[in-house]
Order: sequence, then structure tokens, then C-alpha cells
Amino acid sequence: MARDQTGSLAAATSTGGTPRKLPGRVGDTPLMGAGTYADDQLGAASATGWGESIMKVLLSKNVCDNLLNQNATDAAKSAIEMLQQRVDGLGGVILIDKQGKYGYAHNTSKMAFAFAESPDTVIAKIKI
Repeated sequence: MARDQTGSLAAATSTGGTPRKLPGRVGDTPLMGAGTYADDQLGAASATGWGESIMKVLLSKNVCDNLLNQNATDAAKSAIEMLQQRVDGLGGVILIDKQGKYGYAHNTSKMAFAFAESPDTVIAKIKI
């Protein structure tokens, strides 16, 4: 996710794919609202994990909608809780709100992510 100087938001997501997938399967990554979503009025998000579960709950759109009433960290936690409760899904989500504050959450054993707090400060982590 990125926020430019005018406040416009963008999101992009890549995928490692699913081994031995059925021919023609389209995963969550290219589906707006599932694996990727951006709305200048709310935030921008990218999801990773079990694609079928992420698609069922439109995880990236859901986490951005949570920003209406929650900060970025709480919005991410709520979205992952919903993913697990509704469809027993595993995944993670990273997001920024319209002010550029970030949040992330996951219910997988680990999740890699990176963010820039300033042009000179980039932080990369693997959370366990």
C-alpha cells in the first residue's frame, strides 16, 4: 500500500499461487476486495493466506470498512477474527488508513511484512 503527497491511496498484491491448483482457478489476489483493495476515503489493504477463505469474506475490503470505526491495528485484528470465525480461514492482512497509519494482523504461524515510517526509516519483520 502507498499514500502519495495528495493523500491518494493505492494497493498492490502479488501471489505465490497454490500448488496443484485446479485448472482455471483464480485466487484472491486479482479480485478487488478480496486480496487487494484501496479507497481514498478509508484506506488500502493487502491480504495473504488461504485464498478461498479470503475470497469468501472479501478480507481487504472488510478491513478497510473497519476503518470507519477503528484505528488501523484494531481494524486488522477485527478482520482476522472475522476471517477465522466465519469461514475458519487462515491469513494475514496489512493496511494503511487515509492518514497513512499502518496496521497488520494474522492468525497464521508467521507473517512477513515491511513498512516505511519515513523516507529514511524502513522496517521489515517476520512476526511469529
